[in-house]
Amino acid sequence: MAPKDSATGLVHTVTRTLPSAEIVQLVLMAKHEHPGWGPRKLIPWLGRRHPGIELPAPSTAGEILWRHGLVQPRKRVRRTDPWTRPFEDCTAPNKTWCIDFKGWFRTLDGVRCYPLTITDAYSRMLLCCRGLKSQKGLLVQSAMERVFREYGLPATIRSDNGTPFASTALGGLSRLSVSWIKLGIMPERIRPGHPEENGRHERMHLTLKAETTNPARANMRGQQKLFDGFRWEFNEERPHEALGQNPPASVYRPSDRSYPTRIREVEYASEMTVRRVRANGEIKWKGKLIYLSEALSSEPVGLVQESENHLTIYFGPLKLCLMDQSTHKIVRITPEWKQ
Repeated sequence: MAPKDSATGLVHTVTRTLPSAEIVQLVLMAKHEHPGWGPRKLIPWLGRRHPGIELPAPSTAGEILWRHGLVQPRKRVRRTDPWTRPFEDCTAPNKTWCIDFKGWFRTLDGVRCYPLTITDAYSRMLLCCRGLKSQKGLLVQSAMERVFREYGLPATIRSDNGTPFASTALGGLSRLSVSWIKLGIMPERIRPGHPEENGRHERMHLTLKAETTNPARANMRGQQKLFDGFRWEFNEERPHEALGQNPPASVYRPSDRSYPTRIREVEYASEMTVRRVRANGEIKWKGKLIYLSEALSSEPVGLVQESENHLTIYFGPLKLCLMDQSTHKIVRITPEWKQ
């Protein structure tokens, strides 16, 4: 039993100093269990499992690994100033989720595997790592429904501009992002050619690739089992410097917004005129057919007078475009989320 202070009655934790040979064995054991980790992750991990042992500094652990041939010198990387703008609003769990596909590869039976990944930008929690057989929107939507049911709904989902997350249609909408808006989730897209704007997610992909795809498993079932193991370790075990060397699961909390049993149609204020988008993406206005987007097929849109010559067209809270009333032509704008 740990000794008590006679004056205060408080229990003190006694730290033991192990012989150097035993410390070396602890460090080597940790490296054997987590071969992809460096000393700055291994030492906090050991500290949580052996709180009563005085452990070496990460630099000393690095020297131990070096002497045993377990580390390789890193290539010198040219650093640039960090890009912070995309993360300035990530102040709590579920403010922003990041979604992407890690580049496809083949399992040993020749089947293409497309790893779909979702992370919480604040806590780095890996919410989804699912191997899909294609990037079709319906497969992604089904996988996301499982995540929504388990963790609730975020305020924003950040993605790149590729399918099925976005399209070249008005507002960059795809059928998948339309489904997010109906759930009250704002789609947010990085600029084309700027993966650094989703840098935390991209960094996770480097680790995912190194630890789960080289080599690939025999089939999709085996590959998914490996993804599941990686996700558990990433969330529950792996220390993150930005989280005070704590794992994401110690920081993340599920969303207060639960996934609804029935997804309702978007509704509009009484001063708006509502039109339903036809299967071919058109609406009818004063006898004219105006093309919007097939991604909005069967969905209602709201129209409101913007100026003498222009109407604003909304899909839910998304200010989608303008319509010139004299020519009945659509005027593209930068989409704006109105609360």
